[in-house]
Amino acid sequence: MAEQDRAGAARLAGRVGRMAPSPTVSLDSRVKELRSQGVDIVNFTAGEPDFPTPEPVKEAARAGLKAELTKYAPVAGTPDLRRAVADKLARENGLSYDPAEIVVSFGGKHSLYNAFMVLCDPGDEVIIPAPYWVSYPEQAKLAGGEPVFVPTDPDRGFHLDLDALARAVTPRTRAIVLNSPSNPTGAVLSRQEIEAVADLARRHDLWVISDEIYEHLVYDGREHVSIAGLEGMKERTILVNGLSKAFAMTGWRVGYAAAPRPVAEAMTAFQGHVTHGLPGFIQAAAVAALQSPPETVQAMVREYDRRRRYVVERLRSMPGVRCAEPEGAFYAFLDISALLGRQAGIETDMDLASHLLEEGRVAVVPGTGFGWPGALRLSYATSMEQLQEGLDRMERVFRALAGA
Repeated sequence: MAEQDRAGAARLAGRVGRMAPSPTVSLDSRVKELRSQGVDIVNFTAGEPDFPTPEPVKEAARAGLKAELTKYAPVAGTPDLRRAVADKLARENGLSYDPAEIVVSFGGKHSLYNAFMVLCDPGDEVIIPAPYWVSYPEQAKLAGGEPVFVPTDPDRGFHLDLDALARAVTPRTRAIVLNSPSNPTGAVLSRQEIEAVADLARRHDLWVISDEIYEHLVYDGREHVSIAGLEGMKERTILVNGLSKAFAMTGWRVGYAAAPRPVAEAMTAFQGHVTHGLPGFIQAAAVAALQSPPETVQAMVREYDRRRRYVVERLRSMPGVRCAEPEGAFYAFLDISALLGRQAGIETDMDLASHLLEEGRVAVVPGTGFGWPGALRLSYATSMEQLQEGLDRMERVFRALAGA
């Protein structure tokens, strides 16, 4: 009886069993383990800018510390930061939000989790285009929702298959997730695609959760379009963004959501029971970032673009590799299906990622984690020196597999 009692006490909630671990986190752990043993690893897994946080942002944080902004801060964000976010959305996106419609959270991931939790009841369906960022389906499931995956078109650079998207809508559909520019593919949705999704949402009375964290990282004159700016969409959109990517502030954990006031209030109430508000000195730094001149971000984008062109050219020259040109973000998503099965033990993208790590000393993320087996994701948010060395190593491994 005592053993049964102990087993019962150790039982975990069912939602944990439904949740898949993040492949990026597990791979990063293996990279750290190898590096701790002195192994030289080129790490292409992390979606983390290699630039330093801008100095005015750090100075604002230091000033906040001197001003003792270290006590509890408002759950939804300080008035200054919520106003700065609202001003940014008006200035850059043409969107009119009251500060009361802004909720600041511990990173964009936290904002997304809040959104799923306040929208989804058990059994609600959430349409997620694939490939997708690894946490969308897991967060939907944690909220009781059911993810419904709709493949994008790889021959069109992973843009939406609008007919398939429309066919996926059922009476149980609650929301559609948009991510443009996309992680992992770098696809930037056109205005026409965004308008088609908006029409679908209006016709079926759906919510849209729009992840716009990479909005500034677009190339070749492309335009980022926020679906919240289209007719009738602000009242059915939760816009999620943050400062991690554009301002090289991943570790500062500053995310935010803009939503209709009842939704923002629900997200604030939920957040108040789970975490609280960001530290005041970090919120002061976030205000400085949002008010910084455009050149702060543009200089980084120019360098990402240079790296992007180099990476795509190198990958397309490798045997067995197909690579759509990323239109935004800082990832290359390569089809390596032609290399699978060429050698015993390398049957899947996960096998190949492990082989690259152990034999080539290069870390990439398998496409399976993004809902797209037979692919790998490579982040070019690292130095040209690391890109050159890592791609040299990858090419040697791929040529050996292809027999080239």
